[in-house]
Amino acid sequence: MSELRKDPIVDRWVIIAAERGRRPTDFETPRPTPGGAACPLCEGNERMTPPELWAIRPEDTAPNEPGWQLRVVPNKFPALRIEGDVHRRGVGMFDMMDGIGAHEVVVESPRHDWTMADGPPKAIDRVLEAYQVRLSDLYRDPRLRYCVIFRNYGSEAGATLSHPHSQIMAVPVVPRRTKSKLKAALEYYGRKERCIFCDTLAQELALEDRIVIDEEEFVAFAPFASRFPFELHIYPREHSHDYAALGSESRARLAKVMQQCLAYLRPALGAPSYNYVLNVAPNPAHRPGRPHYWETLPYDYHWHLEILPRVTQVAGFEWGTGFYINPVAPEDAAQFLRDVMNEDIR
Repeated sequence: MSELRKDPIVDRWVIIAAERGRRPTDFETPRPTPGGAACPLCEGNERMTPPELWAIRPEDTAPNEPGWQLRVVPNKFPALRIEGDVHRRGVGMFDMMDGIGAHEVVVESPRHDWTMADGPPKAIDRVLEAYQVRLSDLYRDPRLRYCVIFRNYGSEAGATLSHPHSQIMAVPVVPRRTKSKLKAALEYYGRKERCIFCDTLAQELALEDRIVIDEEEFVAFAPFASRFPFELHIYPREHSHDYAALGSESRARLAKVMQQCLAYLRPALGAPSYNYVLNVAPNPAHRPGRPHYWETLPYDYHWHLEILPRVTQVAGFEWGTGFYINPVAPEDAAQFLRDVMNEDIR
């Protein structure tokens, strides 16, 4: 079983997942995988994956058989496993626990060559629905304190299978980066009784320089302190901390904005590798000794999506300082994408 170990200096947890070292791709440069019989995620190869946890398929088709539109399956080589107990313990000054959690794969389409940038938004909407369903289910387990929902597209972004898929990992701790956001949101709300994400969005809308898409319910913009060229964030216009509560009509609008963002990146960057991360709230289940720990989440947190094109390398300076060097000003990136969008409309 894997272990979680905490670095006492920087307050960061690391997953030591020796079992994943058995994967043939772990120590190789990722290369595109062919479709058909060789791809474990293609339709007709359901026997090559663990049994599905959830799927969108016609009623006359059986689980783990062809005919599906989307499947969610456990990762065949999970970094964390659902079975067992967390077993928190200390080894001298060091903290560790067993690698309890969940590691799931959302197989987004039966088509090996499908891309989100091509849509249609209805196909992306199915993916977003899967995130909601699995997030709600995983948060019923009080051991699981946070769900990381992400997509790696392209070898530069860490994808080891080219079949369209994203991943959900539920972990027994709140990650350090998420905790930093939660702390900042809580402190801001304590001072101003307003949501820091709502105020950020209001400021961006007032300035307009970095806005890319301004729709009825969702806004996509290049953040003021973008880490990467053409980094985009998507915020719901109305305050909401709970992604799982997003209604079906709103979810369809989010799918449309996501598809537009990814499509507009292509003229700027070709067919870029990218990561996206859906930043959701932590599990609100009561924690032992901290019965009011997440009480303010409905007021101070705001779920959002980050799209991170991988066109620059994170190297020694970034690792050594935590700073990022971005060679493209977000204002210029936003203007370019608006020009692409306007040209597309004409």
